Amino acid sequence: MGRCALSSWGLLIEVFAVESAWAGHGQNESILEQCLRAASEIRSGDFVTVEYLDPAAQGKPSYEIEVRDSAGREWEFMCHARRGTIYEIEQEVGSAEHELFKRNAKVTEEQARSTVLQLYPGEIEEVEYEIKSNGDAVFEVDVVDEGGTEFKVEVDAANGEIIEVSVEKWEIGEESD
Repeated sequence: MGRCALSSWGLLIEVFAVESAWAGHGQNESILEQCLRAASEIRSGDFVTVEYLDPAAQGKPSYEIEVRDSAGREWEFMCHARRGTIYEIEQEVGSAEHELFKRNAKVTEEQARSTVLQLYPGEIEEVEYEIKSNGDAVFEVDVVDEGGTEFKVEVDAANGEIIEVSVEKWEIGEESD
């Protein structure tokens, strides 16, 4: 797995069990491993979560891989689920008050939540604060509708517009609060 260690053996077992199950459904069984390796070559640390999103940015099925580095910073990698290539990297920060986040933010978390719930009614499971590679701040809001579908909705913290929506098909691992 390159320089990236998994945070637990259980997560490693789950990743490869899911990968094997998806391989039986026409998925290339080495794509997830390629994505994990690519993420670890960019940022070493522990894998925190792996999620399969469909569709994701630009309509691509993707793996969202979160890595915690040795300094405790979390990084999110979007990897094309058919090609095994990383196409987006974001740094997660702890709150909307973080210097990198509030530098460009003009929208409050409450406004972002309201925007998401107007379009995707349900229960908000989590809000993350992310910095894109160009410095833009975004809220990533996870909302579960009454049917149990989890949507990941990115809201631009500068103007409040929804910039990306995807459906989480599965998740391995869990972030600590």
